[in-house]
Amino acid sequence: MRPTVRPISAAEHLAYVRAQRSVSFLQTPAWGGVKTEWRSESLGWFDGGRLVGAGLVLHRPVPRLRRFTLAYLPEGPDIDWTGELDVWLDPLAAYLKAQGAFAIRLGPPVRTHTWSAAQVKEGLADPGVERLTDLSGGPTGPVGARVTGRLRDAGWLLQSPQDGFGTGHPQFKYEIPLVGRTEDDLLGGMNQLWRRNIRKAAKEGVEVTVGENLGEDLGQDLKAFHDLYVHTAERDRFTPRPLRYFEGMFAALSAEDPERIRLYLARHQGDLVAAAILVRVGAHAWYAYGASATEKREVRGSNACQWAMIRDSLAVGCDVYDLRGITPTLDADDPHVGLIQFKAGAGGQAVRYTGEWDLPLRPTVYRAFELYMRHHMRNRGR
Repeated sequence: MRPTVRPISAAEHLAYVRAQRSVSFLQTPAWGGVKTEWRSESLGWFDGGRLVGAGLVLHRPVPRLRRFTLAYLPEGPDIDWTGELDVWLDPLAAYLKAQGAFAIRLGPPVRTHTWSAAQVKEGLADPGVERLTDLSGGPTGPVGARVTGRLRDAGWLLQSPQDGFGTGHPQFKYEIPLVGRTEDDLLGGMNQLWRRNIRKAAKEGVEVTVGENLGEDLGQDLKAFHDLYVHTAERDRFTPRPLRYFEGMFAALSAEDPERIRLYLARHQGDLVAAAILVRVGAHAWYAYGASATEKREVRGSNACQWAMIRDSLAVGCDVYDLRGITPTLDADDPHVGLIQFKAGAGGQAVRYTGEWDLPLRPTVYRAFELYMRHHMRNRGR
């Protein structure tokens, strides 16, 4: 089979997504409506008249090079990564180059390694272990290694840096498998602190509700979430997204599917103590954003929110609850280590994916883009 690539409508793309067990929410047609600073298009791979693969492409012009774009497929495309990659990626490159792309960036949804929560715990306790990759985590199978090797051989350039976070999406993630498990199984897989915090939240009377995805109610709930999220950003020293970003995210994703995105709110005696956003596509659920109050941390609203989202994901038949990005550090002196400590407490496993890769289509323009990005990152760090 040598599929051909051509644009498809949002409706065709959505029908394809709904026919799959799971596709990244970053590869749904609605995500193009969230990333308004990019021009988006849906592409399909066809075997004759049959749609056999799909991807959302985000086109971003580069300052001073505006006639050319970077074509980005975050956590995609959704194709058969187990087969010969050139039959899928060569027609993609030919199409995008003809459309004015100077490079393609994609993130294959393919795992290469996993580490159990027990292995992560042992690594955190061992001063001689500094990174996940120092542990004897087993490869997930031949596909991850084969994809990595074939991309490199075909001239693709790995973009994921040492800490797992680049200009795009993280290479290392934390996931809780749900298939064949019960709530008791999931609680049993958590560490003692997580179980104690979930019980503590219940004993203190923390109530978790789901915001209505309609009209004024969502507006009020989302504003309450955003206020708490800005507070969290100030405390934890990161740059928050504006309220309009989340308003656009809920509008676009909810229009595509009413069950696509949900807002969880944990309150104690009327005070909002934690909030989180859950996204679901098919059998995959993601914890996308979270926020927590500095006051009343002892009532453990964040654990209550997580447990509610995990239970709801299990109840609707999800295969996995995805806590999203981590850095691979296990070094007690690294300020990022708290992230993996918190997530590993929930059980599950740390996962390494193949990372994000660039294919230069116009090498001279691509080198100019790299120089621009290095200059931009240096200035941002000042």
